Amino acid sequence: MTKESLAQSSSDITESLMSISRMMSQQVQQSEETMSSLATSARTVLQTNEEFKAMTGTIQLGRKLITKYNRREFTDKLLIFLALALFLATVLYILKKRLFPFL
Repeated sequence: MTKESLAQSSSDITESLMSISRMMSQQVQQSEETMSSLATSARTVLQTNEEFKAMTGTIQLGRKLITKYNRREFTDKLLIFLALALFLATVLYILKKRLFPFL
């Protein structure tokens, strides 16, 4: 081995080490960007979770109100039907008394 070959191999090794150093630097930078993106995503998920918790109460309240409305609607229909039946019974009673007093 001559001095020139030793210098050449030393230069090649140095170049390889510099290339590896650049690749490692790029990987570190890419990892930092990935970590930043992950942190942003985590914050977004937490905000979405908090918003979902807030909406859960509103949704449950809406469900209760709709159930209550449906019960009242049924009660109103029943009362209207009973009032109509009472009215018709009264009309029939009056007609019976006026038209057929002997019955």
